[in-house]
Amino acid sequence: MEHLLALYRLPYNPAESVVCFDERPCFLIGETLIPLPMTNGQVKREHYEYEKFGSCVLMVAVEPLSGRRFVRVFRQRRKEDYAQFMKELALQYPGAERIHLVQDNLNTHHAGSFYEQYDAETALALEQVYQFHYTPKGASWLNMAEIELSAITRQCLSRRIASQAVLTDEVLALAGERNEKRIKIRWQFSVGTARSKLNRHYRAAHESNVKYQKT
Repeated sequence: MEHLLALYRLPYNPAESVVCFDERPCFLIGETLIPLPMTNGQVKREHYEYEKFGSCVLMVAVEPLSGRRFVRVFRQRRKEDYAQFMKELALQYPGAERIHLVQDNLNTHHAGSFYEQYDAETALALEQVYQFHYTPKGASWLNMAEIELSAITRQCLSRRIASQAVLTDEVLALAGERNEKRIKIRWQFSVGTARSKLNRHYRAAHESNVKYQKT
């Protein structure tokens, strides 16, 4: 946790970009009956029944200090999709010597996905671009990409969308609008705050370590 918090406190440096990545499933849901449109004094009404059309995966990368984000929608969450996303993301930072990538520790989130998808030379080049920083188990809230996903969900994904094509168009349009406005993320949780609010966890870890050394 403190490693990530220290990373977030670094000043903006285009050569050492700090980018947060996350993904979420999106269920494709259609209407069985045409909703009644909103009228004066009456909200829009939709039938409780709906039709399922499968699901897809929204992948999001956001650079909090610059207000840049990059999004893609895939049919599944696979290693090849992760590798493709990371290859396209790297192209967005041609001047970066290193991309510090904050992400959850899932089974696809590693350089091995590059080697399974691309030739060794391409995979090695990608691996050298990225430095992975993983959130602790049970602490995905430390990933600022969750904040971006929350904004996209509220503004774009809180209604029924039946097709991946429509969902992709709307997500890309929203991301483009947010990029134009350079909407940044101002992170408030610091090391000092962590040590104060989570003091009991620090003490427990220290006591556990002391007990282990004595045994």
